[in-house]
Amino acid sequence: MARKVFYSFHYDADGARVSQVRNMGVVEGSPIASDNEWEEIQRGGDKAIQTWIDGQMSGTSCCVVLIGKATANRKWVNYEIDQAWKQKKGVVGIHIYELKDLNGAKSTKGLNPLDFVQISPGRAVSSVAKTYDPPQVDSKEVYAHIKNHLAEWIDEAIEIRGRS
Repeated sequence: MARKVFYSFHYDADGARVSQVRNMGVVEGSPIASDNEWEEIQRGGDKAIQTWIDGQMSGTSCCVVLIGKATANRKWVNYEIDQAWKQKKGVVGIHIYELKDLNGAKSTKGLNPLDFVQISPGRAVSSVAKTYDPPQVDSKEVYAHIKNHLAEWIDEAIEIRGRS
């Protein structure tokens, strides 16, 4: 089944890693703004950013949170997770810190962003939605693992949300 997803991530820190996941071609994803486009959106302030996110999220069935070392508890990542949940979209987290960036560097594991968004008082999205941390440490093997499982993780997230 064809799925269109919204990718949530820390733009500055993880853009290169996110591009690898997006370019796998496993699922259709909402477009990522170029550096110039993102700067223009940011100049419009919070309302412009929110409007852009809402537009990109429209027509998607799942929010895929690509987790780097500084993704958790960021204002707009939290907003994206919250909106996806409220709109009854699937939500899934995937750690990408072992993928190499454009300089060939890996990162360190960050906290789970799904822990920071509440679906009810005292109950985080992470209590229902799943987060995956590929077990490999070699960047190529991590890439292959994500590519081989991304579609099933998305389908599972949509199914979980349908039951919640």
